[in-house]
Amino acid sequence: MKTRISLLPRMGFDRPFTETQPLQIVEADLADPGPDEVLVKILAAGVCHSDLSVINGDRPRPTPVALGHEAVGEVVKTGPGSSDLKIGQRVSMVFVPSCGHCDCCAEGRPALCEPGLEHNTNGSLLSGAKRISVNGEVINHHLGISCFSDYAVSHRRSLVPIDSDLDPTVQAVFGCAVLTGCGAVLNTAKMHAGERVAIIGLGGVGLSALLGAHAGGARQIIAIDANPDKEDLARELGADHFVNARDPDAVDQVKSLSSGGVHLAAEFAGVMPALDLAIEVTRRGGRTVTAALPNPSDRLSLAAARLVAEERALMGSYVGSCVPSRDIPNFIALHKKGLLPVERMISHTLELAEINTAMERLAEGQAVRQIVCFE
Repeated sequence: MKTRISLLPRMGFDRPFTETQPLQIVEADLADPGPDEVLVKILAAGVCHSDLSVINGDRPRPTPVALGHEAVGEVVKTGPGSSDLKIGQRVSMVFVPSCGHCDCCAEGRPALCEPGLEHNTNGSLLSGAKRISVNGEVINHHLGISCFSDYAVSHRRSLVPIDSDLDPTVQAVFGCAVLTGCGAVLNTAKMHAGERVAIIGLGGVGLSALLGAHAGGARQIIAIDANPDKEDLARELGADHFVNARDPDAVDQVKSLSSGGVHLAAEFAGVMPALDLAIEVTRRGGRTVTAALPNPSDRLSLAAARLVAEERALMGSYVGSCVPSRDIPNFIALHKKGLLPVERMISHTLELAEINTAMERLAEGQAVRQIVCFE
């Protein structure tokens, strides 16, 4: 069948993206779903920094690639082996497929699925197949999703069935921003009620983490960002204080506000100064977690003795250490109870034709979560 896709022919485009137009909206051929694969009609898709990092080359992926990895959709057709999903079933799309059989999956850590990583790196579905082509040229899948498209073929293990009683614009953010942000705080760092928490980097993932900390009973939440324009929204979503990351005394401000440092600092900015800041504002015996993806060449400098003498913990978090089939429905349930008002962090809605404008807006720091709407 034919579908529009957002084609990235190569990485390393310069800004402004409104002029260089890295993403080309083209008509592609989409093959029928094979065994354990599903044809999905995209209802809404979120624009994430992980998409931007492919465009600018910070997160290398095989090209040409059909971009997009955070979405909600509706099942149109199933291949053999996917009969548990019915036509019309709404699904959240997850950017790390899990095989269910490797050691990591068996340990309950599907975000670290080894076959999932291999196929995401190769630009294929978990089955190994590539179902997109343009004028006979095979196009790579983006993390098994490629959702800046009208339709997509994904592996069954990239999909989580969800109810259809919420606006797809809101549901779109649960497959990446909410999983990654809430999961980093609640799953990876195991935040306890009553702890003091700092959130560094207030994009869609960072604000999701802020919401998760608030829902989890944090005693105090300090929001930190280099953009002071984000203070009002951070406070609306539950932050008690805001600190400008560019202030020379930012660390001292946080320590003063938190009686010597926070129990948990969570970093989502993706730059080394932000991670350094996250470590410095954490008290002795505290935890620092990062779920950001900086350029692979970036290196962290840390006095290793501090990890021992101060009993510090430094943790990485991928997909929020989540089990998507468990956590997406759980987070949606919290949303329905008013505990995760994720709709308030959606700054823009747009049509697919505006995707390059959305990328420039994101690179400029003028957006939180932007949603491409297909209906």
